[in-house]
Amino acid sequence: MENDAAISALGALAQSTRLDAFRLLVRHEPEGLAAGEVAKALDVPQNTMSVHLATLARAGLIRSERRSRIINYRANLDQLKALTLFLVKDCCGGKAELCAPLIAELNPCC
Repeated sequence: MENDAAISALGALAQSTRLDAFRLLVRHEPEGLAAGEVAKALDVPQNTMSVHLATLARAGLIRSERRSRIINYRANLDQLKALTLFLVKDCCGGKAELCAPLIAELNPCC
């Protein structure tokens, strides 16, 4: 991942509603959620949620697919992985043992 892509992704997540929406979509992988369901779950007006979802999509953090009249959104886990790796790639100057606690925290969920 390049700096500009990381900045775009981090900027998209640097807003409470977008961060909540992204985390909600991550929890609903691989099925995803319709835009209206995301708005309802977060108690945000649908038109406002559409703007937030568009911002996350432009940053590459989520993807949408049309299912007849409904647009379903899913987290882009490849982009999440790339962003996470970008942030920790040079962790602790290459001393893997210093990053072990971070890896251990991630390990039980996945």
